[in-house]
Amino acid sequence: MENVRVVPTRRHPIVYANWLHAQRRPTILIYGHYDVQPAEPFSEWRTPPFEPVVRDSNVYGRGACDDKGQLFTHVKALESYLKTERSLPVNVKCIFEGEEEVGGSVGLEKFVLRNRNALGADAAVMSDTRMLGPGRPAIGYSQRGNLRFELEVRGPKEDLHSGNFGGVIHNPLQALCEIVAGMHYSEGRVAIPGFYDNVRQWSAKEREYMARTGPKDDEILHDAHVPQAWGEPGFSLYERITIRPALTLNGIRGGYGGAGIKTVIPSRALAKISIRIVPDQKPREIDKLLREYIRRAAPPTVEANLRALAVSHPALVNRNHPALRAAAVAYRRGFGAAPVFLRSGGSVPAASIFQKTLGIPTVLMGFALPDDHVHAPNEKFHLPNFFRGIETSIWYLAAAAKLRDSQRQPEPEEEWSA
Repeated sequence: MENVRVVPTRRHPIVYANWLHAQRRPTILIYGHYDVQPAEPFSEWRTPPFEPVVRDSNVYGRGACDDKGQLFTHVKALESYLKTERSLPVNVKCIFEGEEEVGGSVGLEKFVLRNRNALGADAAVMSDTRMLGPGRPAIGYSQRGNLRFELEVRGPKEDLHSGNFGGVIHNPLQALCEIVAGMHYSEGRVAIPGFYDNVRQWSAKEREYMARTGPKDDEILHDAHVPQAWGEPGFSLYERITIRPALTLNGIRGGYGGAGIKTVIPSRALAKISIRIVPDQKPREIDKLLREYIRRAAPPTVEANLRALAVSHPALVNRNHPALRAAAVAYRRGFGAAPVFLRSGGSVPAASIFQKTLGIPTVLMGFALPDDHVHAPNEKFHLPNFFRGIETSIWYLAAAAKLRDSQRQPEPEEEWSA
């Protein structure tokens, strides 16, 4: 690859490289992220999370699947082409970032905005999603957005003895639990007023397509290792995690959590909250609704403060777009099976950034399995999928060359803004 750069951001750098010698051929933007989710709780890992181990045809370690292993399939595909053919069938621009998990791709968004002309392409491709199962490939055409918050509730200036003050001082940890518990009705629907006002309603035809091609309820429960579902009534589990929004309590901290007992009223408590949003929901509006709910729900005996940590928008691509059809061809070659088109409940900020800023679709061509424990202890990547992923990525470059009879000439050495 050429024009390799490590571009600084306020947090983690962006790695860029290109190869622009395919005259009158399309340009493909290859994206991936090298940052990972926190590895805690360490005690639940069978092997150290940052010392990769191969066991039973899987490589175990934090980031093995999300997204280092999947990103690497594209690197190996480029290497294979350049070592054998000495050229690529399309023009390629690679962007690998380090803030997808930790910062909502804020640095990436600024980088793309400042360099939108230099980053012009016909389509983007990323591998950061999962398949339906072994030998059952899937192409993503929809992602939910994600808003992440930190809610802090403060009470007394310092921890208090619960024997001296229990029953007369409102415990911030209790108040936090009461605020968070009120965010849902008992059956699972979000209880924040106005939360569903702008949720897009999908046609019966689209819901029938989803029911025909998507995972069944029992498959989702099996993948989650739980016996019974919970959530918004009136929708299948696949619909709940893709076309319906969700509010999730991701973590809570406060008081004493060590061995034995420490009888205190904690001075503060903290909750991590994420909200997955769907098309037609606006992050700013949801932020406002959540703040209004907390203002009403927080008792006057404590102080509640909400801090926004990161935001990403939903992304939706026409599944008949030629770039997605090229991925279907590649999957048939690499896996020997036709893929299904799936919606994803997860969020990849880059997809909406490329759509909004560059005006291009993002092909979500994932190789993860449902049991790869993404974001959880003992994350893994199935090695047969890794090797088939390399083959599929090679075939995608070949298929993408036929996207259109491009008149775009490869760009000269670009002017960059870090």
